[in-house]
Amino acid sequence: MEKPVIKLLGVAPLLLVYDMQVSLDFYCNKLGFSLVSVAGEPPDFIWALVRLNDVELMMEPIYPKDRRPENPDPLRSAHHRDTVLYFGCPNIDESYSHLKAHGITLNEPRIAPYGMHQLYFNDPDGYLLCFQYPASDEAFGQWQKWYGKEFRKL
Repeated sequence: MEKPVIKLLGVAPLLLVYDMQVSLDFYCNKLGFSLVSVAGEPPDFIWALVRLNDVELMMEPIYPKDRRPENPDPLRSAHHRDTVLYFGCPNIDESYSHLKAHGITLNEPRIAPYGMHQLYFNDPDGYLLCFQYPASDEAFGQWQKWYGKEFRKL
């Protein structure tokens, strides 16, 4: 296989959201992200970048402020489950307690058949999020093969 020429340093998915303030509150005040950059005037931001450690997410409103319907379109948000955002998270049980304490509806963590300790929940727009980490030394060894030597057990 040819050595890749392209060097990527990360990814920042863009989430289209119904209410920027609700989404920013969720990601910053409940999950712990920091607001890094915005476009537009508060509270009517037209774009935002949030970051937690090395994880970045961007968001922008689905609708311009003057054309936003009174309620979110359920057909639009029903398709948000087509994509799941997976986050490496070494403290699943502690994160579960934190999220519950912040009023987030979620099921208890589980171990997937392929060895990942996982915690699934939805953001205010219905995007499915999963915090996960290897549940055993064997699963961790497989992850290390996939992600390289710099991936270390915490």
